Amino acid sequence: MRVVFMGSSELACRCLESLLRLAKTGATEVAAAVTQPDRPSGRGRQIVSCPARRAAEVAGVPVWTPPDVNAPDAVERLAELRPDVIAVAAYGQLLKAPLLALPPLGCVNVHASLLPRYRGAAPIQWAIARGETESGATTQYMARRMDAGDIILQRAEPVRPDDTAASLHDRLAAVGADLLAETLQRIRNGDAPRRPQTEAEATYAPKLGRDDGRLDWTMPARDLANRVRGFFPWPGCFCETPSRLKVLEARAEPGEGEPGFILETGPAGPLVAAGAGALRLVVVQPEGKRAMAGAEYARGHRVRIGDRMGE
Repeated sequence: MRVVFMGSSELACRCLESLLRLAKTGATEVAAAVTQPDRPSGRGRQIVSCPARRAAEVAGVPVWTPPDVNAPDAVERLAELRPDVIAVAAYGQLLKAPLLALPPLGCVNVHASLLPRYRGAAPIQWAIARGETESGATTQYMARRMDAGDIILQRAEPVRPDDTAASLHDRLAAVGADLLAETLQRIRNGDAPRRPQTEAEATYAPKLGRDDGRLDWTMPARDLANRVRGFFPWPGCFCETPSRLKVLEARAEPGEGEPGFILETGPAGPLVAAGAGALRLVVVQPEGKRAMAGAEYARGHRVRIGDRMGE
């Protein structure tokens, strides 16, 4: 079974590794890896390759980086590869009808949620930010609407109380990679299940921007603490004090006061009143400086009870 793989992120790397292990058994052949083009990154705006491209090149898999994978010439080039299946994981481009119809055994996607919940670009981050206690991975036959295709396989994964988006990502990457290998084996064997999604149960995880991490002190402290975990490492949570202060670790505690104002200082770090309860700033990072304990920040910046933390 010939497979063309499409992916870009670290999660995609784990899926590609799984496909390559499967290929060693003779069950599949990875004909090519399609990734996002190289782009400028970081303060120096140096041109860098995405993680999946680097992984594919190390493994000796032919790599192609079309700016628009749905362009007619791109579809024609993919057709020349004669894939039986196109396997997609965190690629970054939507596949349109001509591509979806290309492989005879379909286009299969790995999504880091238990669909139909958390369709969209940031399922891991929003699951934590919204206080979920369970997430997981799904393989699905891709459809014209994002993440709305028929479900093939699913596997649940608990969201731990101390999980960040980074830690949950790593576990779901492993779950998704295993699930993709099992899915392709079952497609090859002709016994892959197919279950339509229940539209009434669908929820969404929209793409995150830098400003999504701004702390709104009128929100309940528990929701703020979940956002700190869910939006770590990117986009990260912050407030303006007046310079930007990143909040890297926080916890919800009892407390009452006007939202955004300091209720306590001390060895545990500043306690900031929220819409319900209060948020303890355990680890923070002032703009342009290293990360530090909240208590160290409070001492160095002379934070006092009654001060306002900003927005």
